[in-house]
Amino acid sequence: MQHKSHSQHLLPKERDTKLPWQSPSKSIELDSRAKENLEAIVNSPTYKKAMDDREFLLEEATLPIRLQLDYLKVEEVLQRFRIEKTVVVYGSTRIVEPRLARSRLEEIEREMANGGSSQELEKKLKRAEKIVQKSKYYDMAREFGSIVGSAGGGAEDNRVTLMTGGGPGIMEAANRGAFDVGANSIGLNITLPHEQFPNPYITPDLCFLFHYFAIRKLHFMKRACALVIFPGGYGTLDELFEALTLIQTRKIAPIPVVFVGEEYWSRVIDFEALEDEGVIDSEDRDIFWYANSAKEAWDGIVQWHEENGTVLFGL
Repeated sequence: MQHKSHSQHLLPKERDTKLPWQSPSKSIELDSRAKENLEAIVNSPTYKKAMDDREFLLEEATLPIRLQLDYLKVEEVLQRFRIEKTVVVYGSTRIVEPRLARSRLEEIEREMANGGSSQELEKKLKRAEKIVQKSKYYDMAREFGSIVGSAGGGAEDNRVTLMTGGGPGIMEAANRGAFDVGANSIGLNITLPHEQFPNPYITPDLCFLFHYFAIRKLHFMKRACALVIFPGGYGTLDELFEALTLIQTRKIAPIPVVFVGEEYWSRVIDFEALEDEGVIDSEDRDIFWYANSAKEAWDGIVQWHEENGTVLFGL
């Protein structure tokens, strides 16, 4: 009798003889109802593995698991890239680069020159003119991204990495600045009811798509060593005030918060009025400061960390 060699025994997934449960029960050949029931069994959602059952994964009961996964996937990648700290940039999706802003304004002006006239068109013209004025902040954000990308050990140093919300406008500009100098940068995108594309300047392996705003906000703040706030609307204000509240209440350790564009922010938010009304303390206005250039913003961040005895690059 010929025996198999030792190496031929117990191959991981191979057997000469099938085990009983590897084939349908022989009884179904004798019982048509059993055959029908077997088909119902294997086609039932309950017979799917939990990880393959999308409907189950989207049930209310599995919300804690989805929240954990939304967090864990991003965390694992950031650890793998050895990203210790992030400089987070917030700002409007609507503030585009100067040439595009001018092009959109000229398009409206041509429409009006060709006889177009309405209150809505007048409103569009004024908004387009405002965006042209604010397009300088696109260039500032791009310059700021380049400064962050070049800091520390240079483009290959991931210890302090630029992070944005991953969308267009100011976020695109900041990611683009890091891209210009060959540095990695992060984009935290979010699923929305309408289709959203990430901006094309994020490092491909550091572009994430969240389902839950709460988990996205957690990752914005977890490694943040500075927040830089360019002019923006609802989304920017949402992220901004949440961060200010966390710092005000000492739920997190203080970090530098820089508003870029004092002329915009002093008009949009009257912090002095909040203090005068007694709803914030005077020290709450010391949480942040204003800057009017990319270099001023970065120099202020570096100085803040030096004065507070914290180290940006672990040197």
